[in-house]
Amino acid sequence: MSQRHLLENIIWKALTGPHMRFTVGTTKARRYATGFSPIAGFLTVDNPDFGALAPYCVPGEQLYCDGWSGPVPASWQIHAESTMVKMAWDAPLPIEDPTIGAVRLREEHADMALELAQRMQPGPFGRRTPELGDYFGYFSGARLVAMAGERFHAGSFREISGVCTDTEFQGRGLARRLMLKLVRRQLLRGEQPFLHVMSANAHARALYQRMGFRDVLETVVRVVSLR
Repeated sequence: MSQRHLLENIIWKALTGPHMRFTVGTTKARRYATGFSPIAGFLTVDNPDFGALAPYCVPGEQLYCDGWSGPVPASWQIHAESTMVKMAWDAPLPIEDPTIGAVRLREEHADMALELAQRMQPGPFGRRTPELGDYFGYFSGARLVAMAGERFHAGSFREISGVCTDTEFQGRGLARRLMLKLVRRQLLRGEQPFLHVMSANAHARALYQRMGFRDVLETVVRVVSLR
């Protein structure tokens, strides 16, 4: 089975698979519970069942959805629409762990991780998002200045997500080293690392390609809410 096929509707596969205990919904539509990343998925992306999702949403609460581009019911609205690329690791195992000094993030770091994500906007993120996988970060004193971790998990695929660095500390390769740490850990577990990047973010996309990721699939991403 091709990587393209396996990455299609990967959100639904995660929400109904290893992450199901972190979600609410039905057999047709699910979302991460409040406090996690505000993301929803559907059994059938070309005909999403918003009626099944509605009881688990608060009016005005914005959720990210992937893979569909049709109309929404009158009781819903679209706030943003763009495209993103799913990229999968296609290179040898990184030779060694490059992250001396990196700290595994735990509950006591949750507020700092959320604050960094809110400032740097690496994608949908909630205070409990680091519970979805392993997160690592770099600190300057008591201040979290860079992080990267794991989000979607379905089958052998494990996503690298939440990658961001405080503006003051950018250009030092901190996030790249954290990503390579995650890639190495995933490969040693027999998993397939992948990530999402916005199609318009040419700089990040080129960086990931140089690291060893390759484009697999481009999809529509939308932000929606119940009216």
